[in-house]
Amino acid sequence: MFWDDIIKGVGQEFDNVKDFRAQLCKYSIAKGFAYRFIKNETTRVTVKCVGDGCTWRLHASESSRSKKFVIKKMTDVHTCGGEGGEGQRRATRQWLTTIIKEKLRVNASLKPKDLVKEIYEEYGVLLTYSQVWRGREVAQKEMFHVMRETFGHLPWYRDRLFQTNPGSSLELSQTVDTRRVFIAFHASLHGFANGCRPLLFLDKVPLKATNEYKLLVAAAVDADDGVFPVAFNVVEDESYDSWVWFLMQLRIALQYHSYPFNAMTFLSNGQKGLDAAVPHVFEDSHHAFCLHHIMEEFRGELRKGPWSQQIRDAMVEDFTRAAEACSIDEFNASIESIRNISTEAADWIIASKPEHWSDAVFTGCRYDHFSSNIVDAFNNWIPTKKEGSMVLMIDSLRIKIAEIMEARREACKSWEGPLTPSMDFKAQGEMSKASKLTVLCSSETVFEVRGSGIFVVNLANWECTCRRWQLSGLPCMHAVAVFSRIGRSFYDYCSKFFKIESYHMAYSGTILPIPDMDTFDFSAGATIPPPKPRTSDKPRRKRFNPNKVTTLIRLCSRCKQAGHNKATCEALL
Repeated sequence: MFWDDIIKGVGQEFDNVKDFRAQLCKYSIAKGFAYRFIKNETTRVTVKCVGDGCTWRLHASESSRSKKFVIKKMTDVHTCGGEGGEGQRRATRQWLTTIIKEKLRVNASLKPKDLVKEIYEEYGVLLTYSQVWRGREVAQKEMFHVMRETFGHLPWYRDRLFQTNPGSSLELSQTVDTRRVFIAFHASLHGFANGCRPLLFLDKVPLKATNEYKLLVAAAVDADDGVFPVAFNVVEDESYDSWVWFLMQLRIALQYHSYPFNAMTFLSNGQKGLDAAVPHVFEDSHHAFCLHHIMEEFRGELRKGPWSQQIRDAMVEDFTRAAEACSIDEFNASIESIRNISTEAADWIIASKPEHWSDAVFTGCRYDHFSSNIVDAFNNWIPTKKEGSMVLMIDSLRIKIAEIMEARREACKSWEGPLTPSMDFKAQGEMSKASKLTVLCSSETVFEVRGSGIFVVNLANWECTCRRWQLSGLPCMHAVAVFSRIGRSFYDYCSKFFKIESYHMAYSGTILPIPDMDTFDFSAGATIPPPKPRTSDKPRRKRFNPNKVTTLIRLCSRCKQAGHNKATCEALL
């Protein structure tokens, strides 16, 4: 069963505690064991196997940094045997509802008896007819709720959005088994196209109160390295198809701004179909994988080996150096250092597609960003009480983006100089390292710089053989030494994406409020009727059973005889 490895180990992240419990339930069913809760709170959960003396135990809690639910400790050994077929004891109502919804999306006419049979055949969980019937009722109500709002209230919201914020995009899609909503505000699209570097981060934003749908996000970074939201997508499931649809809508929205797609770089975890979806929609773009996720997978592989924690840490450091290496030689040196300890670990790294995560072989430009976790900034953007409504959730995003744009427009009014504060800080660091370097002039544009090594700087092409200038967008210390020698300005050779002018362009747009949001009745306006109980065409009638034995004998109140009553009594007065 494909749930066998749904729980991977320490460091694995989940959207919220509900998501963790749901995945743990699936894992126990697949593995065939039962567990009980030692702690079961909203911020921490500890479970252990119910087997007598079994050592299997797991502890997970909420991360204070990312607000995701993370496995902190796990003893993945069953001394009780671990596969006693008792997994069905943990088949929760939430799990059953989720499974039934998945099946109803494929075949809405499935009857409870059919579901009982399929669930037993696929998962080995034996349920009664009444359990499945109740689960089917709950599943139908939840599916109807999402469907009703998506196509009942969102068209109203879309019309108001187009009236107040022309140029924005809100697309709805419904098929037999999928429903999707794409949203991108004009101010965000304009700001990204005119003021942000061509780098997009793709990820899923965890929702705390619901697992009914997922929130996918495409975000950029502004000239000061601040997170810049571009577009969002509400889907029922994160998959290859949902990512392809999201990216297609994003491409269409950016086409109105004449965006050059061939220079784009995407950064994601490469999972849930993203590794195939990005090149499918943006053929000429570059796709980098999140180093944080690859590093966690590598640590998981190392925990399976016999090495001490000190040796594991050393291999992780070599892995980090391989990712940040600017040349093939540096990359190979780091891999060989790992290979000297473990050939299997080195082979695992090579098999993880370093062309997507190592600067030495990656052909795109990440501007020194290695992780897609910047989307963690969106974790608290949507109040929990508004997650139950798509309209309120999307409008919460609109309000938050409007607030951030206004705050950043005000903050940059006091900035001075060509570069934004964070980029100027990085520039000062490169300048401080250039004082001890020696510069030899080869031509008007080509220079030889000597320090710990010999490097060639080409001012005409904005290049240095150390490759730091090309990778980061800021001149490296070798280029700074050349500028000092010939009297050129450092700021003339910085990428435009780091300058205050670009920052102003990113936040030049405004997001206007949606009228009538406070007065609109979101409990009304359903366009799709709710599921109705099955009824018979024949009128209900009282059935008479001639074989039924009468237990109560009624007597006439006048003559005290049985067989009639006072109104039909023939006794004389």
